[in-house]
Amino acid sequence: MITLKSKREIEIMREAGRIVAAVLEELRQHCKVGICTKELDRVAEERTLREGAEPAFKGYRGYPRALCTSINHQVVHGIPGETVLKEGDIVGLDFGVLHKGYFGDAAITVAIGRIAPETMKLLQVTEECLYLGIEKTVPENHLSDVSRAIQVHAEAHGFSLVKEFGGHGIGRHMHEDPMVLNYVSNGRGIKLRPGLVLAIEPMVNMGTDQVQILSDGWTVVTLDGKPSAHFEHTVAITENGPEILTKSA
Repeated sequence: MITLKSKREIEIMREAGRIVAAVLEELRQHCKVGICTKELDRVAEERTLREGAEPAFKGYRGYPRALCTSINHQVVHGIPGETVLKEGDIVGLDFGVLHKGYFGDAAITVAIGRIAPETMKLLQVTEECLYLGIEKTVPENHLSDVSRAIQVHAEAHGFSLVKEFGGHGIGRHMHEDPMVLNYVSNGRGIKLRPGLVLAIEPMVNMGTDQVQILSDGWTVVTLDGKPSAHFEHTVAITENGPEILTKSA
């Protein structure tokens, strides 16, 4: 069931989004050669608690950490641990909070030191895909307009889109209807209306779109071992167009 949020609900989600943005910005500053992903998880959880919110992912369907850290060919849902980031890596940081009964969710992919030019292009195109999708979240557009904008831009640069995972509605629950595909499927999808809040999150692969889940039951990797990038924002649709709730100040 799709639920539209009131202006008061969006105000609370704006507060949640501000916390998510602050945590991700702090994590970005910590993403340097030699740091281990478990340390990033600690930073994320401690900052969230100081902000008066709760990490949304920890315990969600049994997930063991506050943060998802997906390195290089890991697409999403990588579990922080003892892995140390090294020069040339990329790491996707996916983070969410629960604040006053509402969720916020966002992701960035960060370069560690100098990375290969083709990998930098992957990051740039994926982030562009996110903002092109967001531009389409205006009243009277359809959900497929968002998906098409993402797909066209990624494929124009020779990249592929993960089809098994995508964006979603968000509010009192982390994952709500509708699912936001990063490619065009059948039909136009629902008509977008003010009050709808979506987590839009393109996951773009350098090689094949095929993925698999590792034995930990969480970490999704590309089948060919080539890099993947992930960017995400929580976006409210208003009468005046999209408002990004998880954008840094």
